[in-house]
Amino acid sequence: LDVARNIALLSTLSEREQDQDVVTLSTLHAAKGLEWPHVMLAGVTEGMLPFKLDDSRAEDQRQSRLEEERRLMYVGITRARRTLAVSWTKKRKKGRDMVICQPSRFIAEMQLDAATSREDPREKLRQLRAEFALKAQLPTT
Repeated sequence: LDVARNIALLSTLSEREQDQDVVTLSTLHAAKGLEWPHVMLAGVTEGMLPFKLDDSRAEDQRQSRLEEERRLMYVGITRARRTLAVSWTKKRKKGRDMVICQPSRFIAEMQLDAATSREDPREKLRQLRAEFALKAQLPTT
């Protein structure tokens, strides 16, 4: 049954790849071997990618799992032909609570430089609002 689902998913993805006006939602596992012009990896935070590492496991098992998840991140970032966007959130909902999140360690390992990193658009918007408010308070001559 799982094999049939994977074959159906892959055939659907390859058919849709021909149509440029679609968004494809995929898991990292299902994306292996495929490429798209633009890729967005959303929610790349510690506890999600890598998934929460079980402290009860032996160190070698944790390291093995971490390496497997690092390979999955590599799969994700190498699916992009033209552009890649990687995002994370500062907070997310977990049950009824909001929990603070940290960017995945894999993002730091990518060693992005200033030319490839972009600022938080919300921070830019706050800055612009403050500038406009300041200009509005200045007397006009």
